[in-house]
Amino acid sequence: MAVTLLRHTQPAAEPGLCYGASDLTLAASFPDEAEALIPALPATDRIVTSPLFRCRVLAERLSGHFGCRLNEDPRLKEMDFGQWEGRPWADIPPVEINAWASDFLQARPHGGESVAMLRKRTLEALEEYRSLDGHTLIVTHAGVIKAALAADETAESHAASIGFSGFVTLID
Repeated sequence: MAVTLLRHTQPAAEPGLCYGASDLTLAASFPDEAEALIPALPATDRIVTSPLFRCRVLAERLSGHFGCRLNEDPRLKEMDFGQWEGRPWADIPPVEINAWASDFLQARPHGGESVAMLRKRTLEALEEYRSLDGHTLIVTHAGVIKAALAADETAESHAASIGFSGFVTLID
């Protein structure tokens, strides 16, 4: 019925780092970020999380707060940027970035996932969770949220901005 997509809190990563599917720890500010977030979230019947640590730890805390079961779903992971993972975006060769930009949906110059692959698994997961009764809280990543909000398959449609601890609720 309703699904809230919540981006994880700040990871322990340098700004400008490409970390997609990398399993990062959380910033030292995590306890304060999580506590500040809780009152803003809607009541929920279930929590589903990306299996990556930066989501799972927040989801575990929220599960305890809301008193509901927690499930992991690998379809909710961030995009896998292949050989770009762990590299500063500024160090990625412009020819590779340009190849990605020229075929935004299908290109995989990094050898990881394409945006189309991320979009397909995201929309499959959302279809399932939107069919359930009650409210589902999904703890996930910016790429997944962008794919969920995209009206079509263009780069412009995937340009939504969602900060750490940001969330959006989709109501059917």
